[in-house]
Amino acid sequence: MEKIFLNQDNIEYWQEKEKPSVVALGFFDGIHKGHREVIKTAAKISKRKSLSLAVMSFFPHPKTVISNCKIHYLMPLAEKEKELRKLGVDTFYIVEFNKEFASLQPVQFVAQYLINLGVVHAVAGFDYTYGYKGTGNMDRLKNDSGGLIDVTKVEKLELQGEKISSTCIREKLLKGKVDELPSLLGHPYKVECEWNGNTLKHKPYYTLPAPGCYEVTLKNKIGSFKTKVTVLEIGEGHALKCMTEIPKYMAGSLSIVWYRRLKEKHIFGWSGFLAEMFERKQVLNHGNSTQ
Repeated sequence: MEKIFLNQDNIEYWQEKEKPSVVALGFFDGIHKGHREVIKTAAKISKRKSLSLAVMSFFPHPKTVISNCKIHYLMPLAEKEKELRKLGVDTFYIVEFNKEFASLQPVQFVAQYLINLGVVHAVAGFDYTYGYKGTGNMDRLKNDSGGLIDVTKVEKLELQGEKISSTCIREKLLKGKVDELPSLLGHPYKVECEWNGNTLKHKPYYTLPAPGCYEVTLKNKIGSFKTKVTVLEIGEGHALKCMTEIPKYMAGSLSIVWYRRLKEKHIFGWSGFLAEMFERKQVLNHGNSTQ
């Protein structure tokens, strides 16, 4: 898969290298079931038409530029790239979303970032918007392209009457409802971390669940380890504490796979855990002094 960063400075260069393609449009944070439906629909069309399959995403999140608000990302670009590769995407376009890009009129976006890049068929969710103030939508895209681009609008995907969306996943995550995420994502929520033997720190562009204790699995290339991890609120940020000793083979990069939040009756509580560790140390020291 080819990864291409696009901006106003290099767009003409990539337009000269254009090739006919079917493109899936969206931010695709988390690549949940709704996103997969859009990408799989685009993949079927590209196969039928014998065309290249592309995905066009944006970074940073439009809301951070337009509304200057904080976004709780579900995954960094590197993880998004891995998932798109698994889905058979040929080209991954990442458009730099800034105020200049946000000011493009809908027809300008369609001309510069779709038609001139060789897009002949665009696929997106029913609520996808583009152009200045999001005034462009899937119902007018074909007209904005002068009839040069065919359009497929993927209808809303729901679960128990609730739209599957990145916003919904973020809300559940920030409420600690990690057990409800597999039905939306298609798998448990995962966060990449670094373990240096002392501190467990999550990598940028992931969102930790609400403060509390969780049943998780730690994984790396060597193996996996089931344990409990506590999310602690420290000032404006969060910290991670493992409730048991982490094996040495977990040193370095690892992922935390989140399964469920534990109720207080199922855990010691962090203070109780520390007290137990202190007591064990005292017993060991006492034993050594009597030998």
